[in-house]
Amino acid sequence: MPQDLPATTDPIHLDHSGHFVVDAEAARAELEALGFTVTPYSAQVQPDPVTGAPSLTGTGNICVMLPEGYLEFLVHTADTPIGLEFLAALEHRAGLHLAAFAVADAGARHADLQAAGIEMRPVVHFEREVATETGTETAAFSVARLAAGTMPEGRVQFLVHHTPAALWQPRWTGHANGARALKAILVSAPDPAETAARFARCLGRPAQAFGAGFRIALDRGALEILPEAEAEALVGAAVDPGRSAFVGLRLSMPDPALLSDRPGARRLGASLALPFGAALGAGIWVFDPL
Repeated sequence: MPQDLPATTDPIHLDHSGHFVVDAEAARAELEALGFTVTPYSAQVQPDPVTGAPSLTGTGNICVMLPEGYLEFLVHTADTPIGLEFLAALEHRAGLHLAAFAVADAGARHADLQAAGIEMRPVVHFEREVATETGTETAAFSVARLAAGTMPEGRVQFLVHHTPAALWQPRWTGHANGARALKAILVSAPDPAETAARFARCLGRPAQAFGAGFRIALDRGALEILPEAEAEALVGAAVDPGRSAFVGLRLSMPDPALLSDRPGARRLGASLALPFGAALGAGIWVFDPL
């Protein structure tokens, strides 16, 4: 029988989103055309539990680092279990398949979720080398991930950054478009109440009515669950008909109108909606003014 998570006041942040893409350089070109600064490509590795030698996890990435949160764009690197899982999701569709939430203690979060009856993978420790202005540095993370298939939207994980300065380098957090923060991940849901209840349970935060859908506010950032028809109208196409899916990103920037000449852009009050380009898969950017 599912149990409620223990009550906690520990902060939880929307840390990053994850796009699964075919070509990192094509994704880079689309992002740079929107005025984002994009990090160099980096392959993710996991230390061998016995020897400590690094081995490929199965994915590599480029990132858009924001002052608050970041956007990750993943590609396949090896046929590991995670790499093969990535390929299966990518074969289904390119686009958003991952939501990551930052917590104070990944191990404690893993134990709480498991005790609540949520199936979990073991906590893992990942590393990747990142370029710095003086050489390279190792970015290290501990990650607690829900078991594959637990959430139909894709990969949901909780993590701790052990070396945040390696990622949030000032040279990567400034963007020509002025982007400041990852404010929300948007979800398309055939049954918004069911989707909201699942996420509220694993996030330990209540789902509040939000238009015809729901919003789960975190200590920083949020998850917005939209009825499927509303999400389809926003995106301009059905992303994953009949299935709950991550379909959009809400970001803040000083003046969304700077992107109003991009193909498919349209105003939503003071905000701007813009379809993801072909290299990023089906989905929508929503840019809000600061």
